[in-house]
Amino acid sequence: MTHAPNALREIEELPDVGITLSDGCRLAARVWRPVDGGTNPVPAILEYLPYRKRDGTCARDALTHPWFARRGYACIRVDIRGNGDSEGLMSDEYTPQELADAVEVINWLAAQDWCSGSVGMMGISWGGFNSLQAAALQPDPLKAIITLCSTVDRFADDIHYKGGCLLNENLGWGATMWSYSSRAPDPALRKNWREMWLDRLENEPFLPAVWLRHQRRDDYWRHGSVCENFGAIKARVLAVGGWGDAYKNAVPQLVENVPGAKGIVGPWVHKYPHFAVPEPRIGFLQEALRWWDRWLKQEATNVENDPDYRAWLMDGVRPATWYTERPGRWIAERGGATSHLPRRTLHLSDTGLSDHGGGLGATIRSPHHCGMAAGEYCAIWLGPELPGDQRADDALSACFDTGSLAEDIDIVGAPSLRVTLAADKPQAHIAVRLNHVHPDGASTRITYGVLNLCHRDGSDSPTPLTPRASVEIELTLDHIAYRVPRGHRLRVAISTAYWPLLWPSPETTALTLTRGALDLPLRETTDADEWQFPPPDADAPWQTEELRPEAHLRRQETDLKTGEVHLVIEDDFGKLRDANHGLISGSIARERWSIHPDAPLSARGTCHWTDELERGDIRLRTETTCEMSSDASHFHLRARLEAYENDKLILDRDVCDSIPRDLL
Repeated sequence: MTHAPNALREIEELPDVGITLSDGCRLAARVWRPVDGGTNPVPAILEYLPYRKRDGTCARDALTHPWFARRGYACIRVDIRGNGDSEGLMSDEYTPQELADAVEVINWLAAQDWCSGSVGMMGISWGGFNSLQAAALQPDPLKAIITLCSTVDRFADDIHYKGGCLLNENLGWGATMWSYSSRAPDPALRKNWREMWLDRLENEPFLPAVWLRHQRRDDYWRHGSVCENFGAIKARVLAVGGWGDAYKNAVPQLVENVPGAKGIVGPWVHKYPHFAVPEPRIGFLQEALRWWDRWLKQEATNVENDPDYRAWLMDGVRPATWYTERPGRWIAERGGATSHLPRRTLHLSDTGLSDHGGGLGATIRSPHHCGMAAGEYCAIWLGPELPGDQRADDALSACFDTGSLAEDIDIVGAPSLRVTLAADKPQAHIAVRLNHVHPDGASTRITYGVLNLCHRDGSDSPTPLTPRASVEIELTLDHIAYRVPRGHRLRVAISTAYWPLLWPSPETTALTLTRGALDLPLRETTDADEWQFPPPDADAPWQTEELRPEAHLRRQETDLKTGEVHLVIEDDFGKLRDANHGLISGSIARERWSIHPDAPLSARGTCHWTDELERGDIRLRTETTCEMSSDASHFHLRARLEAYENDKLILDRDVCDSIPRDLL
């Protein structure tokens, strides 16, 4: 990675600019802009999210925003209401209030004397979500967005539910927000920091309970899901994703539903692609600059003539829980994303997976710890989070293999499985993995999909199964671009459990399959890159003093006395002192997911975050914990928040909630 020279425009950084909204709430912004912006106005690029501009996103902000500012843009990084150094309270994610605030901020930016009147919006994850959602509200100054690792459907493709199944990330990320939003503003910036902090602590919602009260795709989830009306998005859209990330499906969906949208998907986890892993990284900032120059400055950069969809076609490799690099090549599609590609149908039978098939009569009754090799739902913390060798999970599943492939095949798009099956209980899950089987038997997960069979006809109005009655279902797996080499095999592995990604159904269920077919989107194989990106560039990195190093741990445990299986995750994000303004911050996250292979009602998840903030002789700390269990009829949630000032407990809160299960 090279450092951009101090070229083009001299810039200044304003560390804490106040944006006062119409209701009097002051949002806090960090601004990088050319010093001559008052006489030579520039477009504005907004990044708007809750993850703390002062000590949360500093590392990526330093690499990114000054780089754009030196090239003629004002970059504005805003803490949303109730987070970081901003006033007010946050009640939930993507609320009408949050989006109304975003529109106010966009209009405020356009009215500044240093702004040309054109605004872009950019963000990854939360910032990518609300970029799309703000674009759908059509504020006049918003001309273009770059959305990374985001979704178009908040119910079907976020951290809450997948295929109508409850994701354990609903608790895991809820615990993260329970932690993030409990942190104080920087005492150096606010005389009333303590009052703001106590107000947050007393009013902060425990979001997993909010989300768990909406187990169907109701109006709560339709709000903010831009797939409800793609036509509302008039701003120009560049969508970016990564094959190692949870949010890969939005990119082809946006390309194929929003006129003029362009998409890029690399091999990356949940990071910006100029510093993401696995490599290869790309010159994302240069690519983004072409986008901004075209749509915010009206310069001829030719981005409108770029291929609609550019994706990293990964070579098939051996399974690993972490990769530093994924070999492959860039492919480019000019006529949409992948829906136009031809599909090959392979039939499931008692003898495997083939073009012609045969009789099928497989019964699946997976132990409830099946799925321990799935990795994290959303790989983000740079630990051993990716799917490992699938052989242990394959042994607990029904598997259907091809013979050795006669030639390489390039799978590009979203495979789908059509199955006729019967369940012996009214509620059941099905999890489907498409695996690459190596000659020595090692099994690499290519992609996967899951379905709560009560949601087989949609998630608006789920219905129970009739035990032992046959139903036909279709399950779409996640998008992928992956080469399986000749001499290797494809495997479809089907299970009735996928722990700890999914919370289990209340009863152990057996599924009997009587017919099945896999539709594979295949692209003509290519050995050459069909597109080239410039190498990654960035501004100077964030300057810090390390007080405690970062460390990540992930281990599996089996209690040989009780038979329970546990996944233990510990992410120590280290402790740092900001070399510029001196704020000290650190955090540690711990999760434990436990289940007995024979007892779905034994499932339990616990999370514990420790957060530290120090400024001079002020030492602040929060300890946030939560846990979830269930019986046949209800989910049971407990959470606790403790706040310490100079090691003295100044506030504690407990949450206890039980929420009825709704065919979940």
